Amino acid sequence: MITFPTEYVKTQLQLDERSGMARRYTGVANCISVTYHEFGFRGLYKGLSVLLYGSIPKSAVRFGAFETFKSYTVDEKGNLAPKWRVLCGLGAGVSEAILAVTWMETVKVKFINDQTSANPRFRNFSHGVSCILKEHGIRGVYQGLVPTIMKQGSNQAIRFYVMESLKHWYRGGDPTKPVPTWVIGGFGALAGAASVFGNTPIDVIKTRLQGLDAHKYKGTFHCIHQIFKHEGAKAFYKGTVPRLGRVCLDVPITFMIYENIKDMLDIIWKT
Repeated sequence: MITFPTEYVKTQLQLDERSGMARRYTGVANCISVTYHEFGFRGLYKGLSVLLYGSIPKSAVRFGAFETFKSYTVDEKGNLAPKWRVLCGLGAGVSEAILAVTWMETVKVKFINDQTSANPRFRNFSHGVSCILKEHGIRGVYQGLVPTIMKQGSNQAIRFYVMESLKHWYRGGDPTKPVPTWVIGGFGALAGAASVFGNTPIDVIKTRLQGLDAHKYKGTFHCIHQIFKHEGAKAFYKGTVPRLGRVCLDVPITFMIYENIKDMLDIIWKT
């Protein structure tokens, strides 16, 4: 709820490619201004319902998979070696991409993309999903699966590696030492920023392959070639600023909530 407007702006800027035509937006501020002028404040929350419906299974799969992989790879003291931090995070990202994120992102991008079309068709969540399924089938909902796996896999590999490494450093190698919530938040912001700079090009490709104009691309590598050919290398970092704003809020909030709930459950289960 807090960070969705930045996700909306990021997606709009990434979809604003229209080769050979004038760009609709000149930047972040202009995108916000145009959206507010045409649709009001609620326009910045177009597609929110999709993200809310998908956040529960996404987070469940992400943290459940990571903790499962971690339980098999920690040493006798409970510490996770650097290589396993990366691989456990990668496994968590791939798992969430297949089971939750791809369909959620595809529907979300189509909802946001639909708002800027000449004649918006989607009246609400259920109507939009039914239209997408009717026209494209299940395969249509899984558009961009490969780049989504690449994005989520690299995302979580980077985030969990940075997060686990910083917590290990703070604890001095003692996994039982508690880490304050505010410190978790700071570590989460750093982990989020690292993931943004590390994989925004993949995020741009994924967004293009999931938009309403996805039919223009034959696949992931064709999409990469077309973006580079018509828009140049800088296009692969479109939406970096709003994505950085969202992720550096979203990741700390998520980790702070997760760590506190996990500690609470540990206390309940021990009693």
